[in-house]
Amino acid sequence: MSDLPEPAFGEPLPNWQPPPRPEALHLSGRAVALEPLDADRHAAALFTAFDGDARLWDYMGNGPFASAADYHAWAQAAQGGRDPYFLVLRDLKTGLYGGIAAYLRITPEAGTIEVGHICISPAMQRGIAVTEAMSLMMDWAFRQGYRRYEWKCNALNLPSRRAAQRLGFSYEGVFRQHMIVKGHSRDTAWFSVIDKDWPALSAKIQTWLKPDNFDAQGRQKARLSAATRDLLACADPAL
Repeated sequence: MSDLPEPAFGEPLPNWQPPPRPEALHLSGRAVALEPLDADRHAAALFTAFDGDARLWDYMGNGPFASAADYHAWAQAAQGGRDPYFLVLRDLKTGLYGGIAAYLRITPEAGTIEVGHICISPAMQRGIAVTEAMSLMMDWAFRQGYRRYEWKCNALNLPSRRAAQRLGFSYEGVFRQHMIVKGHSRDTAWFSVIDKDWPALSAKIQTWLKPDNFDAQGRQKARLSAATRDLLACADPAL
């Protein structure tokens, strides 16, 4: 009999079942609702919300768009796709559409899913709607049985890296020369939340979202980044 130790293969998952793909999703919270992208319903409103700030498209794979018709054509091609699966964000206080995000690189057989294609209007960047939307999307994924939820961005995009860490995504490193986007080489920063992280992280986010964490002007009293910092498996050294 060999005296060699038994090889380690990682945590066994004897009852693993692949989770479902997102389909016909409608998610709603206190400040925001998300619904599947529909060009005829959403494109004009989103173009208006995004128009006037070309910087929104600096690190996006698409855009900027010269006209509402151009954005409508993009949305028409994107709607109904299985991967990426686009959702539109609606501010429940104003009723206005002000953002878009997608599930992508959806791999049920591995239990992994990514959030990306996030584009938020200047108006919606203020307040709690975007944080709540990101929490709702994460919550749906983990409730369905996904094991790993990813966030990736251009390594030069420090606001996106900061947003990922604020939301409790752990830094995993940079893939050098990972992509070519709009004719430029892109290094990609990787972040993730795994299912074991989510219960504690969800509790932190829900506490932050409570109305009593905000003053009469809507300014936060406790910072979410401070609440999630201790949950990170690894912090981003660039921040």
